[in-house]
Amino acid sequence: MGETMELAFPIVDLSKIDSDERGATMDMIKDACENWGFFELMNHGISHELMDAVEKHTKEHYKKCMEQRFKEMVASKGLDQLVAESEIDDLDWESTFFMRHLPESNISEIPDLGDDYREVMKQFAVELEKLAEKLLDLLCENLGLEQGYLKKVFNGSKGPNFGTKVSNYPPCPKPELIKGLRAHTDAGGIILLFQDDKVSGLQLLKDDDWIDVPPMKHSIVVNLGDQLEVITNGKYKSVVHRVIAQTDGTRMSIASFYNPGSDAVIYPAPALVGEEADVYPKFVFEDYMKLYAGLKFEAKEPRFEAMKAMESNVNLGAIETI
Repeated sequence: MGETMELAFPIVDLSKIDSDERGATMDMIKDACENWGFFELMNHGISHELMDAVEKHTKEHYKKCMEQRFKEMVASKGLDQLVAESEIDDLDWESTFFMRHLPESNISEIPDLGDDYREVMKQFAVELEKLAEKLLDLLCENLGLEQGYLKKVFNGSKGPNFGTKVSNYPPCPKPELIKGLRAHTDAGGIILLFQDDKVSGLQLLKDDDWIDVPPMKHSIVVNLGDQLEVITNGKYKSVVHRVIAQTDGTRMSIASFYNPGSDAVIYPAPALVGEEADVYPKFVFEDYMKLYAGLKFEAKEPRFEAMKAMESNVNLGAIETI
């Protein structure tokens, strides 16, 4: 008596999608999308050898090129002198860089990356892109949308945007005073995360409680961004998550964002809109991203409201010219 129930974080064995357990596996994905906004994939089809190579190169690159820079940033901002009463809410305890894969890759232009690391990340991106597209089709099936609907919406005129944020969360002397990454929802489409299997820190908000996303070797954590909430008319919701800094161990996090193309028009799928008026706005993805840039760490609802206001202004403008 009195023990708190440990909520079972959804872990999906994707290899079962091609077996007689397909129905149960699809139900698990559906439940995770509707009630968690997150799930963890095992047997997702990306080779363990490739993942091990990505991890090895990422950790070596951090040690060689990023660690000293991070220490200098900490010292320059006085973060090494954190004191008990000064919680920091405008900064994250993370060392990070970005690479783009689609519409065109910029991996060859990123300084400090060894050729082997570039090659491994290019291969990893190809595998992640295939996995993201497979997942979008599984979501279509669960939602009763025609096959390929989500991919088509994401495509815009130039194909999707796809990129990776490579982060390391170094040990933090006062994790109670600064977050590794402040609470937010992701703006984009579907996010595939390869995270450290030894150092934890990722948490999501469920029913007002922070739940740990378990670190598991060779897993890919999937979460849904704001765009899927809009397209599914709120059936699936993007979920607030954060990273807690740890006192020991550096946590590796490689998050790949499969997002709509810049000119993709995002709106609730007609098949998912009932009698009620659309709750969600219609907008161009790039406009949403411009708004999100300044409001990432705030609630998503005002972002949706702002896009709706822009939409009605456009509509009103059109009516007046007739």
